[in-house]
Amino acid sequence: MPRKKRIAIIGLKGLPPFGGAANVGDNIIEQLAATYDFTIYATASHTHHKGDYKGAHQIVFRKFPVKQLNILYYYIASAFHAVFTRRYDVIHLHQMDGAFILLLLRLRYKVVATSHGLTYHAGKWSKWSHPYFKLNEWFQARLSSHLTVVSRSLVPHYEKIVAGKHITYIPNGVTPVAPSSLTSTGGSYILFAAGRILPIKGLHFLLSALHKCNYKGKLIVLGDHSQLKDYSREVFRLAAGLDVEFKGLIKEKPLLNTWIAGARFFVFPSTHEAMSMMLLEVASFQTPVLCSDIIQNTDIFDRDEMLFFRSGSDTDLAEKMAWALDHPNEMQTFAAKAYRSLMEKYHWAVIARQYADIFENLTTKTRRQTQQK
Repeated sequence: MPRKKRIAIIGLKGLPPFGGAANVGDNIIEQLAATYDFTIYATASHTHHKGDYKGAHQIVFRKFPVKQLNILYYYIASAFHAVFTRRYDVIHLHQMDGAFILLLLRLRYKVVATSHGLTYHAGKWSKWSHPYFKLNEWFQARLSSHLTVVSRSLVPHYEKIVAGKHITYIPNGVTPVAPSSLTSTGGSYILFAAGRILPIKGLHFLLSALHKCNYKGKLIVLGDHSQLKDYSREVFRLAAGLDVEFKGLIKEKPLLNTWIAGARFFVFPSTHEAMSMMLLEVASFQTPVLCSDIIQNTDIFDRDEMLFFRSGSDTDLAEKMAWALDHPNEMQTFAAKAYRSLMEKYHWAVIARQYADIFENLTTKTRRQTQQK
């Protein structure tokens, strides 16, 4: 029986996941673990789960003593470990911020690079970090053996950097939720959730809109709001006078699912995304969504599947919020249509197969080149 092809995963930083890119990688591994021998490179700042993970093997590096250098150390340690101590068939590199290690990885390996969005738009970083991310973006586009992007809008962006290179759009996906008590109950609260609560996630627009529409119900906020202290203070100032509960970052998937399923509706006011895993997961529970009209969202769902508001406008959000509160049946109809669309287009079993096709193509080319030599 032939051995499984060995694939190293760098850039997820640690599984189980509690972020967008890590969720993507986690699902790819889960779908393809029977076909490939995966090794996940991780850091102790994100996980302590060493060894076997869903049929894969996870290597966890210790945290670097200087917190600001920890992720840089993680990428460098992963690259050196992969190149000098292991033998893989393909490397799958997620995220833009560590693309500089392609300079080392490409000395030995074919590398699939996946862009989960433009990091310098995150709002977390100073303008002085933009040259670093732009350089990594160039490495990602130019040095990868195959570049994939999770949003259709990223294709023309990367084509400007590397004209003539084939760039594959592979969207994120969901695993169907089995019919159960977790189907949306149309509860008494509105829900906002993000892994990290940054300005681009738009919570300040939501809070301002709640004041404008004189909302008297409860808002549940899930996510880490400690990333930017000044923004956190602004959020708490805007929350004054509203019934808001900040629950922090929810890492336990069953608990997160319970919050999603129990919401009256979910508000997604992001001003910038690549392709949001959170948006897909909420739709999988048939929870109604009030969503910003950025192209990354309107590319996924139609206007009869989600209620859209004008991005960046708390006034339009307040008006749409008032309509959603007054029309629960229509919101449930939107949610049902979004769910049907989701199951037809964004099923992980289908999406993971697209990554497998790329892995097979690269490993076949590598073997042919080796035989020719």
